[in-house]
Amino acid sequence: MTQLSIIVPVYNVENYIRPCIESIFNQGLDESYFEIIIVNDDTEDKSMEMIADIIKIHNNITVINQENQGVSVARNNGIEVAKGQYILMIDSDDLLIENSLKPVLEIANKTQVDIVVADYLIMTNDEIKNLKSICQEDFTIREMSGEHFFEKELDPRECYIWHILFKREFLIDEKMRFYPGIRYQDVPFIHECYLKANKCLKISLFLIVYRKWSGASTSSFDIKKAKDFSIAISKTWDLTQLKGLSQAVDFKLREDVWTSFCLIVFLICRGLPNSSERNTAIDYLRGCAPNLYFKNGAKQHFLSFLFNKMPHALIKLRYFYGIIFEDRIIPYSRHILKRLFR
Repeated sequence: MTQLSIIVPVYNVENYIRPCIESIFNQGLDESYFEIIIVNDDTEDKSMEMIADIIKIHNNITVINQENQGVSVARNNGIEVAKGQYILMIDSDDLLIENSLKPVLEIANKTQVDIVVADYLIMTNDEIKNLKSICQEDFTIREMSGEHFFEKELDPRECYIWHILFKREFLIDEKMRFYPGIRYQDVPFIHECYLKANKCLKISLFLIVYRKWSGASTSSFDIKKAKDFSIAISKTWDLTQLKGLSQAVDFKLREDVWTSFCLIVFLICRGLPNSSERNTAIDYLRGCAPNLYFKNGAKQHFLSFLFNKMPHALIKLRYFYGIIFEDRIIPYSRHILKRLFR
């Protein structure tokens, strides 16, 4: 019986896909224990050519070819055909750490929990090139409910799926799928998974190396990303309607959405070049989440009121706060303080 399905969406990653796939076969696992599902999202470069020989010599690789529909649809299509008891969804430019997957999979199969969360490393291209080996110390295992993990462990700014093993039966039974066609789709997906999971394991073992790209996040922020993020926020906010949430979990969920709300307002003001685009972006968020309102403290009440009644005024205030205080007054004050305390 196949124990693990590894889903790898592929789109324009010809420089990285081969080491990614090679790292999967460097785990000390018998090939009968796992399958690799490569989803070709109509890549425009030579990604598939770079791994054609690997596909040819291994019998446990399945290739799905689809029209370009994005990583969400690619993952969903992979889930549909997966046969493993557990599913791992990694990005095609990342690397599994040598011999790290076997102990994680063994623990998952032994415990049969819904979700197994491992640790990860973040490295630049240069750091990955110079990487020789990673010392794995004795790891610890903690078991907890999904809600407890959500409340105590989940950082809403780090909703990553590629270091998590999901029980396939759990994903199927709960009808867990990614919202198609948007970036930031991991945010509502991860939140919903933890809120619905019965048992989770946290393993202090490094499973994967996430490849960090250079460049500020605001430098490439545009209207499309603003709309995608708005949908992700809306879908996460919808989870507040789930039945049976404890008061503490409900509070944490709303605070997570508040964190995302503050981030999108920041990105709109710092990443979009003119007031017309900024207004369009905040109007789109308002349309996606018409019931969005935060009540924890005066600041949340005030900004929620502006968002619901005067969204353009909210964006103007945040924009001018950025260029006056963040860009001028605060740096100048720090400069003066450094001179005074030399």
